[in-house]
Amino acid sequence: MTVDRNALKKWEKVREFALGLPGAAEEFPWGESVAKVNGKVFVFLGVDDGSHPLGVTVKLTDETAHAHALAAPGAGPAGYGLGRSGWVRLPLGERGAPEAELLCDWVEESYRTIAPRRLITELETR
Repeated sequence: MTVDRNALKKWEKVREFALGLPGAAEEFPWGESVAKVNGKVFVFLGVDDGSHPLGVTVKLTDETAHAHALAAPGAGPAGYGLGRSGWVRLPLGERGAPEAELLCDWVEESYRTIAPRRLITELETR
């Protein structure tokens, strides 16, 4: 599979943004990259090995953001029952896929639903 350079740039920006949030750490469960805060995943970053389409999965509890994300090309509820809890999978290589800035906004929303209050306060005082 060839790597979509535009999708890879988005993925790199989203990963950098996610790992820059207070208390964020990258781990590799199930063979994919995730960003965690306080031991809990707030964004699934997928696999950057060229064998899978690049994408991110975020938890969106705001109804407007959730609906907007689901309307993105190729987007859908996350598998393994996570979709019922607001998790949305967003492929990055689809024509018309959200830009990195919007993806980062959704990553921040996902972070805010998972992070403890003290880290959200730290984020807000930056």
